[in-house]
Amino acid sequence: MIVLGIETSCDETSAAVVKNGRQVLSNIIASQVDLHAPFGGVVPEIAARRHIECIGYIADEALSQSGVSLSDIDAYAVANGPGLAGALLVGLNYAKGLAFVNKKPLVGVHHIEGHVCANYLCEECVGDLEPPFLSLVVSGGHTLLLAVEDYDTYRVVGSTRDDAAGEAFDKVARVLGLPYPGGPEIDKIAREGSPTVVFPRAKIDGFDFSFSGLKTAVMQHIAREEKKEEKINIPDVAASFQKAVVDVLTERAISACENEGYKKIALAGGVACNVALRSTMQAACEEKNLQLFMPKPIYCTDNAAMIACRGYYRLLAGASDGLDLNAFPGRMV
Repeated sequence: MIVLGIETSCDETSAAVVKNGRQVLSNIIASQVDLHAPFGGVVPEIAARRHIECIGYIADEALSQSGVSLSDIDAYAVANGPGLAGALLVGLNYAKGLAFVNKKPLVGVHHIEGHVCANYLCEECVGDLEPPFLSLVVSGGHTLLLAVEDYDTYRVVGSTRDDAAGEAFDKVARVLGLPYPGGPEIDKIAREGSPTVVFPRAKIDGFDFSFSGLKTAVMQHIAREEKKEEKINIPDVAASFQKAVVDVLTERAISACENEGYKKIALAGGVACNVALRSTMQAACEEKNLQLFMPKPIYCTDNAAMIACRGYYRLLAGASDGLDLNAFPGRMV
């Protein structure tokens, strides 16, 4: 089965062709980072307009690089939530048009479930990942622990009660005067510093997360240093903040995995690119004799290959959607 995936949930326009759910024939991504950088974050109206400009060219390039034609496509998968309403509608309407004209099945894909499925595309993993397993999804808008019980069954084990981890990274980066997007900048500059500042780790019952207090603690630390007219060591602050986030993510993920009785953990989401998170999780999993799966960085950030993969497994389960399929900007798992 050959699926054409479409992803326009935020600020990446992407189309991909995936065969049998796991073989990526093409994965084309047009980033809008430079467009939104002057504003320090994504501007929804600008994002939607750029998607409109790019989607046709991106889909054509995905088909060209894959070596298949529209007549070879068996189905269309499109992210329809969560995300920015205007951005989602661009990809959704484009996929609907293709499905209608070519008389092929259409399937809507939950963006977060797509991130989890990015692990099925990981060519460097030890063996092929199969459910059940626990997934730690960490992105700019979401921080979740999901029990993946089957290819089509997801259960929330823990979630954030306030800021997502990626959101906290971006906000702290802004306070430190680092450019947008802040997450990769903190990851980079933290390697030049040491985690000498002790920032708090939120203690919450169960497996939920909270990063708002940590973000506030960083802001208060900077304010105190400025009041004393002390020079702020940005690499040390970045390293200390990052360590606090990574420690909490790792501890909760390991505990939840053991509580659920799983032996496998899969990282997902844009923050899964973070070098410190990947190395800390790897060390913790080795200590606990757990198998860790991590997508290639290109599959951690928003991309259509993961959407095509998730769509494939929805189609195998007998799911499909009509042309009345709508966008659900705030829909969670």
